[in-house]
Amino acid sequence: MKEKIIKITMSTLAMLESPRIKLVAINARYTHSCLALFCIRHELETHLPDHVSTLYQFSINESYHEMVLRLTEGAPDAIFISAAIWNNDIVIKLVMDLKICLPDCQLVVGGPQADVIYAACAGVCSVVFGEIEGIGSEFYSDLVHSRLKDVYRGTFKKAMAKGLPTVYRQSDFADYLENRHIYYESSRGCPFSCTYCHSAAEVGVFHKDIEQVKSELQQMLLHKPKVLRFIDRTYNDNWRRALDIWKFLMECDGETLYHFEIAPDLFTEEMFSFLKTVPAGRFQFEIGVQSTNRETLEAIKRKINPEKVHEIISRLAAMDNIHLHVDLILGLPFETEDIFFQSFEDVFAMGAHYIQMGLLKMLPHTPICNDVEKYEYRYSLAAPYSVYQNCWLDHPRLTELYWFCECVEKFLNNRFFGSLWKYLRQTGDAVAPIFVEILKHARKAKLFDLAATQQLMCTVLMNWGETRGDRDIIRDLLRYDWLRCGQKMFPDCLQLEQDAESFLETRDRLYKILPEELLDVYVKRERNRFFKRGIFWNCSQQLLLFLGYPNNGKSGCLCFILEREERLHRFNKTILLWGSID
Repeated sequence: MKEKIIKITMSTLAMLESPRIKLVAINARYTHSCLALFCIRHELETHLPDHVSTLYQFSINESYHEMVLRLTEGAPDAIFISAAIWNNDIVIKLVMDLKICLPDCQLVVGGPQADVIYAACAGVCSVVFGEIEGIGSEFYSDLVHSRLKDVYRGTFKKAMAKGLPTVYRQSDFADYLENRHIYYESSRGCPFSCTYCHSAAEVGVFHKDIEQVKSELQQMLLHKPKVLRFIDRTYNDNWRRALDIWKFLMECDGETLYHFEIAPDLFTEEMFSFLKTVPAGRFQFEIGVQSTNRETLEAIKRKINPEKVHEIISRLAAMDNIHLHVDLILGLPFETEDIFFQSFEDVFAMGAHYIQMGLLKMLPHTPICNDVEKYEYRYSLAAPYSVYQNCWLDHPRLTELYWFCECVEKFLNNRFFGSLWKYLRQTGDAVAPIFVEILKHARKAKLFDLAATQQLMCTVLMNWGETRGDRDIIRDLLRYDWLRCGQKMFPDCLQLEQDAESFLETRDRLYKILPEELLDVYVKRERNRFFKRGIFWNCSQQLLLFLGYPNNGKSGCLCFILEREERLHRFNKTILLWGSID
């Protein structure tokens, strides 16, 4: 009996000295990773150097039951979980089930949804509000002695007084981060206080030392990640620092795609001069415009100048080497249907490659929640807290605008129809009514119930285009985009009885009349291979003029080859072979 008591005592002592902790994230996609887990691990290592922690990164699409089994295996002493709006329901369920399976395990939840989890799981778990780096040593002492309180708070000011540490290990890139996007913060906090955002509660911005940033980036880039996402809320709040980091990244070899959240009205000419030198496809900018209506911007405390934003984004788009992702929000104060459509018109005219029109979310404890009754907001009480109506948009009207946004998402936010959208920008047509009409045809084709393939969307656009006086050029633009996206034959919707000849007939005619060598196209020994692999289309002069080719008064032939352009969208290369083959 005495020996047994001694063993139990030693076991308890071992647990106190080396708690076994599992750190858990449930990401929206497998390719995502969770920076918060690595920050938590660093803080645990700092305060409990003898602890043993293991990271688990699941996705919301994985088997929930298997998730529970993996987390309960080995009966850990504590489990930390990061909660966000996309995994809110899973986390609540997980906390309750983990408590059933592991009644003695300490459960700790942090992240943007910590307060919601706390309300739903009172007495079952502990929560950390705010910055994990800002909580005191009492938390770690309570953790080791299994006496965690319900709530701990970490303030931004206290956390940033310590600075932001280096949280990634070299071994992480072959383990926890393999084949995932790498998330990195060179700063924390936001200079804006938008009323719909959690960042409105933060005060100030903390920047890592620039040499620390460069050292960390250098170590990460040794592992050649495909995507490195800077999660700085406003990356270019200090333009000189932002430019310095950009220059450093371009000095590093590799093909990594870098993602930045930027404020367009904080650009400088020095930044533009440098960005012109960036190879296509290396930088991606996410730009939160949200609205171009001044009354709306004032209500949400979004301090931007719409005219300057238009100028900056248009200049970036004209460079065509940086992918531009621009955000608008549906359901903001003072936006009627017409005003929302005007914001869309304004952003479309800027030429961004991707326009995300998300529905306003009433995130708990954000300042806009104080105006719910004033603006007659009605919204879901469950995550993600989507808005259903307000005093400017009743439920049926906001619902219709939601489907309008989904239509834009399907048709605009890909590389399938870039020439068509460029054409509509040049014609000066109001595009909101155009997308309203496209939506009607999309519904008729049951597009939202089916896979939105390029062929199905082409069919919808052809049906829409048939009602227009410029239907011929619209058809040719769709056919041109179809071929430069790598397709080899026109689908039924793009085939017309009056087509003069097939691709093969065009190829055979060109083969007979073109010389054995053609400057900058092929040499004699490669001639047969060129004609065998190319797609040859005898297109209209109207299309050629739109594409910028000279006017010779006749139709011409375009050849689409397998080689990709060294440009943003990596289309198949296109060559004008012959001014006319008539």
